Amino acid sequence: QVQLVESGGGLVQAGGSLRLSCAVSGSIFRVNAMGWYRQAPGKQRELVAGFTRAGNTNYADAVKGRFTISRDNAKNTLYLQMNSLKPEDTAVYYCNAGIKRYSSWPESDYWGQGTQVAVSS
Repeated sequence: QVQLVESGGGLVQAGGSLRLSCAVSGSIFRVNAMGWYRQAPGKQRELVAGFTRAGNTNYADAVKGRFTISRDNAKNTLYLQMNSLKPEDTAVYYCNAGIKRYSSWPESDYWGQGTQVAVSS
C-alpha cells in the first residue's frame, strides 16, 4: 500500500515561515511528478508548486519568490519551504504524486491526507 504523509503545518504569524514535508512510503517502482496543492475554505483546490516528470518546477503566481519546492529522491520525500507567509496562504495543503508501483503497472495518482496551514495577520 502506498501512503503520502504530510507534516509541518501549523499556525504562524504573517511574515513567518513554515516547511512542509511529504514522505512517500510503501512498495513503489518510481515516483514521477510531485506537487503541492492547497484548498482554502469555499475555494477549489489549486496547484501551489510542483515538479514535472522532466524535473522542472512550476509555481502559482501567488507564491513565486516566497515558496520553494524541493525533493529528496533517495528518501522519496517532497518539501515546500514557505517564507513571507500571508493570511491568504491559509489553507489545507495536500501532497500529490504520480507513482508507478511496479514497472509494468501504469502510473496512478496519489494524495496525502492534508496538513493545515493557518497564517494570522
